[in-house]
Amino acid sequence: MRISELFGRGRPVFSFEFFPPKTDEAASAMLPTVKDLAEMLQPDFVSVTYGAGGSTRGRTIELVSRMQSELGLTTMAHLTCVGHTREELSGILDRLASRGIKNVLALRGDAPGGVKFEPTAGGFAHASELAAFVKTKGRFCIGGACYPEKHPESPSADADLGFAKHKVESGAEFLITQLFFDSEDYFRFVERAREAGITVPIVPGIMPITSVSQIERFTEMCGARIPAELLARLKRFEHDPSVVMAIGIEHAIRQSRRLLEAGAPGLHFYTLNKSHATRSILAAVKAL
Repeated sequence: MRISELFGRGRPVFSFEFFPPKTDEAASAMLPTVKDLAEMLQPDFVSVTYGAGGSTRGRTIELVSRMQSELGLTTMAHLTCVGHTREELSGILDRLASRGIKNVLALRGDAPGGVKFEPTAGGFAHASELAAFVKTKGRFCIGGACYPEKHPESPSADADLGFAKHKVESGAEFLITQLFFDSEDYFRFVERAREAGITVPIVPGIMPITSVSQIERFTEMCGARIPAELLARLKRFEHDPSVVMAIGIEHAIRQSRRLLEAGAPGLHFYTLNKSHATRSILAAVKAL
């Protein structure tokens, strides 16, 4: 199923994001976890990320294919510009199409090792260019990323919003936000997006906090902000993992309920391949 067809049916669209493990054996071992999570919570779709520089390309394709064919899930493959020529990207898209994959998240991506992104000769410099290229294939539903608190490399919030609009004009049929922890940031972004003429669904991305050091590293990389009160609570218990997870789950439940009550079209969970937090949050949200 094309993901764009899931929206507008009168109920929220719930989705999970996974990343490919570093070995083929670990990737196979991950499938039972995904199966258990899917059977219990019945996500509308799942996505699989794409390592820096395409380092997990083969396992990304393999995982989305197996999740779809063996588990019966609607899947979306992430695809990035990093390290690929137009011809290589065309070959990847052909492989995805041959496996029956209909959905692609078009991203610029980050260079390996934290160095500055440089476009590959014969490739693309921007996600909007990749989205436009995928659109020429005519077989895929295309998603894009957006940033309620702006991308850290964008010169301003207005410029960043312009980039999001260009992605939609280039072919993105829905947008998924970067992680954020203050729902008001999402609401302000959506309001600005609508005023700018962006009409596609904008799905909030939710990352359950399970580790203080991990979430501080993630937010530093992506430019997201942890509200001061929440950060103070986390810091107070940062050496007690069970309490940190409980605080993170509690915050994500409140955040998710607030977003849905205010009309968000769904929730996209960055699972980090950990089922407990996601299961707890979505079960609580669906119990409403």
